[in-house]
Formats: sequence, structure tokens, C-alpha cells
Amino acid sequence: MAGYLIQDDKVRAQWRKSPFVDNASLISELLSQIWFRFALVALFGFLTGLEFREYILLRSKERPEIPAISLGTSRTFTFIAILGYLLFILDPEYRLYLAGMAGLLLFFSLFYHYKLKSGQTGLLQPLIALIVYTFGAIISLQPPWFLVLVFVSLVFTLSTWKQTHRFVEHIDPREMPVLAKFMLLSGVILPLLPDTPISSYVPATPFKIWLAVVVVSSISYIGYILRKYLLTRQGYLVTGLLGGLYSSTATTVVLARKSKGLGKADPSLNAGIISATGMMYLRLLILVAIMNPQLLLQAAPPLLIFGFLSIAVAVYVDKKATADPGMPPDLERSNPLELGIALLFAVLFVVMIVVTHLVISHFGRTGLDVLSIIVGFTDIDPFVLSILSGHYTSMTGQQLAGSIVVAAGSNNLLKAVYALALGERKNIRSVFLFLLLLGLLTIASGLVLSRMG
Repeated sequence: MAGYLIQDDKVRAQWRKSPFVDNASLISELLSQIWFRFALVALFGFLTGLEFREYILLRSKERPEIPAISLGTSRTFTFIAILGYLLFILDPEYRLYLAGMAGLLLFFSLFYHYKLKSGQTGLLQPLIALIVYTFGAIISLQPPWFLVLVFVSLVFTLSTWKQTHRFVEHIDPREMPVLAKFMLLSGVILPLLPDTPISSYVPATPFKIWLAVVVVSSISYIGYILRKYLLTRQGYLVTGLLGGLYSSTATTVVLARKSKGLGKADPSLNAGIISATGMMYLRLLILVAIMNPQLLLQAAPPLLIFGFLSIAVAVYVDKKATADPGMPPDLERSNPLELGIALLFAVLFVVMIVVTHLVISHFGRTGLDVLSIIVGFTDIDPFVLSILSGHYTSMTGQQLAGSIVVAAGSNNLLKAVYALALGERKNIRSVFLFLLLLGLLTIASGLVLSRMG
């Protein structure tokens, strides 16, 4: 008995020294086992079948006039996944696997023919079943995370079918050609642009100029799509957050005008204006992270503090609202991917780079601070991107980051003026005071950051 105990202790000691005790090594060892890959394939096939069954049930409730024709239960999808894995590993030449796929395609063709005879045209069921059939090949040829990604994509597609249909039904047909043109200029033209400075007066490259246009337009486009198609029935708070992704100044103008027709102050509308400003700070932080991450350490603290402070105040103000705010107004925005808008932004960007370069060359840090305050009363994106994309060797990171923060604060002063001038003063006075105080604090923090350099 003692001998067995000694031998067992030796085995435990060797196991503790084994590299497979490490989690990553243990997972790698498991994935190398056929039985474990088989279990994963069967599990994901079964879970896909469960999600598909839920999809069929919900669709039947939504459209009871159309009889649901199901391809099978969760067991069917499990067997399809297992069949694909077995045929894939049994024949190194993949002939069995391809023959199995051909058989499934024939069966799905007959199934789809039956659906057409019943007046249904959806191809979703056979397509998902074919993807499930490839689970075995995916787990054998690709990293495990790719199989998880495919499974999550299937679940997301099935669980959001109502939102997808709503989006497709309401999308403006003119949006697609605009998106296609912009993707052409971004994905094809951008890599071909030279990455050398244009001249000594324009310290930026054509590649960085158009990259800046692509980044700003893409961020604005996300807010544009979310607000116009996906979150159309949300309140003023969400309207402000999404509007801040596009333009906090434009959002402030529209919501301030909305307050003119109100008999009394609406806290939720005020929350929308404040949240748009909070999102502006986070939007600037995203630009810094993408275009010039070297400045992220200096710019992040003030932008994060003022951004989250504004959003927290907006949430607090919104909770004070007791009445239903109704349908938020249309923010009257053009598609930010339209070529005219993008080209105009590129021109403004180049002009701002030249102006910034001349100001820094002749007036140094003081001139940059003054310029930051001035441009805050315009569109600050071209100026911010000129700071992030230019090569200003005479300025430190703190000074460049400080100029971005100062411009954001100055822009808040502009929005405070807009709110007071365009809105109902008794309804918008508190927002005016908040934006004014926030702007002054932001400018002060930016100047302090600039002096630290």
C-alpha cells in the first residue's frame, strides 16, 4: 500500500511540473484531441439548432398567416455538424466531405422547391444548415476562436431578424451608392496615396489627409446610421449621444430650437444637449487614439473626465424628467459619406494644417493657444486632425494635446451661445450656464496642460 502511495505522489509531482497545468497549454492539448473537437462541433451544432427553433417560433407568432416550414429540430443541426466532421476527418482527400455536401445541396434544393410551392422564398434555413456542416472543417483547419466567431454570427443573425427587416424596409436606396463610392475611395484609393509630405508649408502626407477624412466620416456615419435607422424612437438623451458622434454643435442647435415651442422646461431635452457635448469629448479621444496614439497619454485624462462628467450630468438631468418627451426632432443631417462633404472637409483640413503650421512657426506656443480658442468657434475637427496628422517638431506632446482640449472648451462656449440665442431662455438657461462653465474649465485645463510642456 505504501508503495502505491509513493508512486501516486510521484505522478502528482510530475503532473504539477507538466506544462499542461498552464491554462493555455491545457486548452491547446484539449483542442488537439479528436474527441474534444468532436464534442465542440456537436455542441455548437446543437446550440445553433436551439437558436433556429426559437427563430421559427418567434416568426410564426409574428406572421401567423404564413405557415412555418422548418428544416428540422436541434437534433437535425447536431447530426449535420457531426456528419460534416466525420466525413472531413475520414478522407484526407476530402472526397467524402464534398460528396456529403453535394448530397445536402440536393436535399436542400428539394426542400427549397417545396417552400416555393407553398409561397415562401426564404433561403435562410438551408444556408445556415450548410454553415453548420462546415463546423468540422473549421475546427480542423482554423483556430478555435474562428468557430466561435461563426457561431456567434449565426446566433446574432437569427436573434435580430426583426431589426434587420425593419432596417432594410426603411433604408433610403440612395444610401447604398454613397457608401459604395466612399468605400471605393477608402479601400482602393487610400492605399495608393503617397505617404510623403506635400511641401514644407503642408506638413502632412496625402495618405494622412485622406485617412483623416475617412476616420472622421466613418465615426460620423456610425452615429448617422444609428440615429436615422436603428434608434429612431429613443429619447433626447440617446439623440444627444448619437448626435455628438456626428456633430455636437449641430445637435445643440436643433435641440435648442426645439425648446422654443415648449411651454415649460423639459429636462430630457436639456439632457440631450449636455450628452451631445459629453460625446464630443469621447469622439475627440477616439480621433487621438486612431490618428496619433502618442498623444493619448496626455489628452486622455481631461477628455475622459469632462466627457464622462457631462454624460453623468445628462443622465441625472434626464431622470428628473417626468413627462413623456415624445418623438425627438430630426437632426437634419446629410450623409457624412457624400463625396461633396468629404472633399470639403479635406480642403478645410489642408487649409487648417497650413494655418496651424504658420502660426506655430511665427508665434509658437502662445499662438497655438490663441488659434485653439479661435477655431473653437468653427468646426474643430479640421483643426484637431491638423494637430494629430502634422509634424510639428517644435511643439511637445503636452502642448499639442493641450491645444486640442482648449479647442474643445472653446467650442463649448460657442454651443452655450447657440443654446441661449436659439432656445427659449427660461427653458435653456441652466444648459447655457453648464456649457459656459464646462467650456471655461476645459480651456483652463488645456492651458495648464500646454504649460506643462
